[in-house]
Amino acid sequence: MTVFRSFVIFAGVRTGSNLLEATLNAHDIACFGEAYNPYFIGWPDQETLYDMTLADRDADPVALWQHMVNARKVKGFRYFHDHDPRMFQPLMDDPTCAKIVLTRNPLDSWVSTQLAYATNQWKLNETETPIPAQVQFDAAGFRDSLAATQGFLDRIQHGLQIRGQTAFWLNYDDLRDAQVMTGLLHWLGRTDLERVEPAQDQVPQNPREMSEKISNFDAMQAEIVATDPFQLHRIPGFEPRRGPAVPSFLTAEAGQGLLFMPVRGGPTGTVRRWLEDLGRVEGELTRNALRQWKRAHPGHRSLTVLRHPLPRAWDAFNAMLSARAPELRDLLRRVHRVDLPADEALSTLTEAGKLPLFAAFLDFLRRNLNGQTGLPTHPGWATQAQVLAGFAEFGAPDLIAREDRMAAELGFLARAAGIDRDGPAPEPLPDCLDDPALRRAARAAYLRDYVAFGFPDRP
Repeated sequence: MTVFRSFVIFAGVRTGSNLLEATLNAHDIACFGEAYNPYFIGWPDQETLYDMTLADRDADPVALWQHMVNARKVKGFRYFHDHDPRMFQPLMDDPTCAKIVLTRNPLDSWVSTQLAYATNQWKLNETETPIPAQVQFDAAGFRDSLAATQGFLDRIQHGLQIRGQTAFWLNYDDLRDAQVMTGLLHWLGRTDLERVEPAQDQVPQNPREMSEKISNFDAMQAEIVATDPFQLHRIPGFEPRRGPAVPSFLTAEAGQGLLFMPVRGGPTGTVRRWLEDLGRVEGELTRNALRQWKRAHPGHRSLTVLRHPLPRAWDAFNAMLSARAPELRDLLRRVHRVDLPADEALSTLTEAGKLPLFAAFLDFLRRNLNGQTGLPTHPGWATQAQVLAGFAEFGAPDLIAREDRMAAELGFLARAAGIDRDGPAPEPLPDCLDDPALRRAARAAYLRDYVAFGFPDRP
């Protein structure tokens, strides 16, 4: 069992963290409030903690935590999603820092926060009288709060997983359960305690039905349905993450500078020839070389061009047929139900003969992109959404153009970089792709791209 030297309570506003802190403090486990709140240090009326002022803490945030780590007894604090972001990684990296994750129904938390603002009553003990109030449900405000809470919890869970750590997870309702509190204190090392009673100096402030707290209750119910809490409309994604592929980027010296971030399978050749007509083009850059190019070209613009998924998959299919990849073709024949002819007969395939094979290839792509095959996802047929997510690790493009409109859209970007030139015209699409069955198969394989980028069914 890990011996903890410090602890952190990952929580949020109105989740019961004050009550949890009071319980810990009552049993000789010191909790120093919101030690990393950007506006105060510990509590609103406190000026120092471990003789460090707010300015001292902001100058060296880890030093404050080290005071707790070096203390004779286990000490910790509460940490919310908007507290000092510099502390998140050091806390997660230390396995001797106990992680307590406190959650609450996000709607209850949001409503409680709005009521506290409306009444200025943030804590309530049994001798005080609650102030009755109603608030109006604000859909946009609730969405922002929900996104921040979920993003924070996802980050905590992922951080624990990649470090092989675990946390003590608590729900708001657990805070008044003596057995759960006893388990928590035992986990923190206080095994000498037989029973831990929750703190009694705070009572629930708004134990009323939600309809009594919200003035526009029907609107709130409609919004909760629209938020799709069970993600019924989520498109599953099992593609591996991709890097930014910086060596494939192209820089052009025309005007204030253009940076082309090509998507494999897109109109890269067409765009490259257009860039070469504008000025000198360089590629095979390292990340450091590209950063230096950006610094040397103030006012530069970056771009990428998306291709409709159906002709892009067609190009990937033809590339597979002509590539020096006999092992891939053999595997497609034997395992993945793509009935390709023998390699020596591939050159004799007509366009009409390719179409049924292409339909089978699209079905393979659907399974491959959904993580249902043992083959890695090739960059030439990866979803463009995942490719752009990889670009964002280095820097998102200024313009995401569509191939069928790149003459106007690249022209617009070129003029922003001081180049008076229209973009290149798109190449004509093969007539054979105007087939309803192929369009349906392409949409099934690339639904994520169709939804993300608004591609029509017909290219």
